[in-house]
Amino acid sequence: MEGLLKLSTLVIVCMLVAAPMASEAAISCGVVTGSLGQCYNYLTRGGFIPRGCCSGVQRLKSMARTTRDRQQACRCIQGAARALGSRLNAGRAARLPGACRVRISYPISARTNCNTVR
Repeated sequence: MEGLLKLSTLVIVCMLVAAPMASEAAISCGVVTGSLGQCYNYLTRGGFIPRGCCSGVQRLKSMARTTRDRQQACRCIQGAARALGSRLNAGRAARLPGACRVRISYPISARTNCNTVR
């Protein structure tokens, strides 16, 4: 009986310690940039949108299930946009979800406050 009590106490402690970690975003910037990698030429040079680009936009939307995931994806997109600098066409980036027929809950813009993304 004492062993069972120790085991249940250990399980409860592990759950309490792991709970804050489980609430963090499950999506990483590597996943975000990987999903949008086929969009690079369109976003920097124009032309047609590759099918793989729209597939990546859809995949990213389906992976970003929680508010934290969407906020993290927003931050990752902004970081990638900053890295591209003047090579990025902001208008094409803003229109990309609509062009791919994917609805997202926030605008793609350097001015988007990712903390307010729901």
